[in-house]
Amino acid sequence: MAADPENEKYYLEREQLTVDSDDEFEYEEVPVDEDFVAPELEEDLEFAVRTIRDVKDDESATARKEASQKAQVTKHPEVVDDFVRNFLVRMGMERTLDCFQTEWYELQQRGYLHEEDVGVVPDIYSRNQNLDSEIKFLKGEVEKYKDAALKAKDLYVKLRKERDYHRMHHKRVVQEKNKLITDIKRLKRHYTQYEPTLQQLKKKYEVAMKEKMLSKLERDRAMGQVTGLQSTLKSMESFKGGSAKRAGEASMMGSSTRICQKGGVAVDVEGRGPTQRQLQVERTMDVQELPKDFKRHANDSEFPHDMGVNPYLGMAKVPSGHLARSGGFRLSNTFQAHSHPISGLALHPRKQILATSSDDNTWKMWAVPGGDIIMTGEGHTDWVSECDFHPSGTKLATSSGDTTVKIWDFSKAECVHTFTDHTHAVWCVNWHSCGDFLASSSMDNTAKVWDLNSVRCRYTLRGHTDSVNSIEFLPFSNTLLTCSADKTLSLWDARTGLCAQSFYGHMHSVNFATFNLRGDTVASCDSYGTVKLWDVRQGAPMVSVDCGPHPANRVAFDPAGQVLSVASNDSTVKMYEVANGRISSLVGHEDAVQCLIFDRSGEYMVSGGSDCTIRIWS
Repeated sequence: MAADPENEKYYLEREQLTVDSDDEFEYEEVPVDEDFVAPELEEDLEFAVRTIRDVKDDESATARKEASQKAQVTKHPEVVDDFVRNFLVRMGMERTLDCFQTEWYELQQRGYLHEEDVGVVPDIYSRNQNLDSEIKFLKGEVEKYKDAALKAKDLYVKLRKERDYHRMHHKRVVQEKNKLITDIKRLKRHYTQYEPTLQQLKKKYEVAMKEKMLSKLERDRAMGQVTGLQSTLKSMESFKGGSAKRAGEASMMGSSTRICQKGGVAVDVEGRGPTQRQLQVERTMDVQELPKDFKRHANDSEFPHDMGVNPYLGMAKVPSGHLARSGGFRLSNTFQAHSHPISGLALHPRKQILATSSDDNTWKMWAVPGGDIIMTGEGHTDWVSECDFHPSGTKLATSSGDTTVKIWDFSKAECVHTFTDHTHAVWCVNWHSCGDFLASSSMDNTAKVWDLNSVRCRYTLRGHTDSVNSIEFLPFSNTLLTCSADKTLSLWDARTGLCAQSFYGHMHSVNFATFNLRGDTVASCDSYGTVKLWDVRQGAPMVSVDCGPHPANRVAFDPAGQVLSVASNDSTVKMYEVANGRISSLVGHEDAVQCLIFDRSGEYMVSGGSDCTIRIWS
């Protein structure tokens, strides 16, 4: 396309491009030198090197020739109208493209477009376009990498969960292994205790065998004597006359009545043969009458006579504080006691002091109702389940998930003894009113009675088929009350370790059971919130109250026996009035209520829960 500078008109010119053809190229004939190859075909090193060099020179000359014959492609910058057309085509704007071409050619015909208007597109636009394309490509790559990163993150989270799961599984296996090792050691210790008994039984067996041999010898000797006597009598009969014969027969009849009464075996007037007589002699020699004050262990305590009178029965005539006040008990004080849930409460028998046990492996003493801390006890290696003051108030007993029962002396400010006979976690402890005996219940399906003077287990109460969850002495009595996860309650005689009576009626695990102050009624609660009142004399339930569906963790009678408080898992304390069956709720805890207790006067009640707080209701 060319332009006429005078008329400023544009017109088109046709140019014809000639294409190089190999047919028009003039080839030069190269003569063949016949002397180039030696007739004798003898070559040396220099000749071979020169030949190779010539071949390489020919190849390089041919490559240069081919390169010069190739068409040269020159990239010219894109003009404005082509740039706009390409843009509109790329965007799919066909109608806009038609309008643009019409106006563009019209302006060209009119001559309104100058040279600077129809020049090439600046490089910046081309670069921007290339950059846009590259940005789009990179964005796609970023999305791909982002998806890959999310997949990698999910895989990492999954692998971490699997790692944590395997780690917990490994810890559980290690704990089970340690538990098995502990059980094996305990069984070894247990079996070693049988060795003295086996030795004693062996000695008794040897003595019995000796007695048997002596009896056999005595029998044989007696049989020989009888045979001799019979032969002597027969010989005497042969030499005597009729009268003498008759006298001999009478004497023989008398002798046979005394000596040969049973088939020729010598027996006494009581019908005992020689074996029985010898055994009687041996038993008389071995067995001695035991004295009245005989003790199997020198330091064993004697159980008091079961005729004690409860000095607190006078409080049963006082009306309940919950019923005497309008609106009942109300929350009067709250304080944070432990860092973990509170599992047990005990009030000092003489002072305004409260003891608490917790899942943080400690027990503490507080001044009530102020809530000032007095003492902290550390020594258990697992959660502390229960605590109870000695009747004198000088000691404290605690039970724990580490299978031990500990006795703490306040005067020495230390643990003075640890009982370790239980094989699983210990749930509850309770003192006898005399202070010489302590009872405990455990997850090993047993309860034990401990003697504090001889520091040993006096009796193991066996009979429950599942965990024994609570134990309690009837005040000033030798009667024990236990409840178990086997859905039963039992009364035991602590002097003999025998079960006197069992109560059946609960459909779920019984969490706690307690006497009222008179001792004629038992209250129990189970894991489905059912509370039952039992008549001790008849052994039958009197009332069944549904406080569910949340579990009932603890029950307690007020001193008058008119109100029964229930610690519920729904974070409330339910107050059941025995006379009319009315139930009210005390709201204040933020989590499950685990334990509660009335003071001896019934003026206030203390509760503890999983929210780690102590709340006083008055």
